[in-house]
Amino acid sequence: MSKNVNRKVTPKGKIVRRLGANVFGNPKYDKLLAKKATPPGGAPRRRAKQSIYGLQLQEKQKIRLAYGVSEKQLRAVYVAAKKMDGVTGSNMLVLLESRFDNVIYRLGYCVTRPQARQLVRHGHFLVNGRKVDMPGVRLNPGDVVTVRENSAEMVVLKQNLEAAAAVSKPAWLTLEGGKGTIVRLPERADIPNIADEQIVVEFYSK
Repeated sequence: MSKNVNRKVTPKGKIVRRLGANVFGNPKYDKLLAKKATPPGGAPRRRAKQSIYGLQLQEKQKIRLAYGVSEKQLRAVYVAAKKMDGVTGSNMLVLLESRFDNVIYRLGYCVTRPQARQLVRHGHFLVNGRKVDMPGVRLNPGDVVTVRENSAEMVVLKQNLEAAAAVSKPAWLTLEGGKGTIVRLPERADIPNIADEQIVVEFYSK
């Protein structure tokens, strides 16, 4: 018997409502938040006033869930960001945005980050002509992302790329002829607000 048979999994809709943010990127959760802006748990109620520590945990959770990283991975990102020049919080987001799975998502190959992680792990993408199946690999300016030849006819990828062709891309990425290119590293202004990254930095700085 699997060890995870009895594991209780919280529905993503409840997580989104509890955090008050669409951390999973799926458009259906934007609709859910518009319809049910209050936290789950019976009758409509206001969001309780949080302690500073509670707020720090919540903002950290938003970033961790949005990018699909573990606590250990997020702390490692913070440590790396702290060693870089510039603002640590912004550096954290730049490092997270540069992850392979996030680039796949931002380019429009996949409609959500979880979908991107799954397809990356299954080896459906190439970076500079080589298969890469590790979602957390950080890409750099000049790197080129393409779909593997054997995967090009996958219905989900074809549908996503057709939809992506009509949607503008972040300024640091281009997608032409099914080929994605990292033009430059993202800047803070290029990254949508998911959480208050400075609060997360304060949490790790203790």
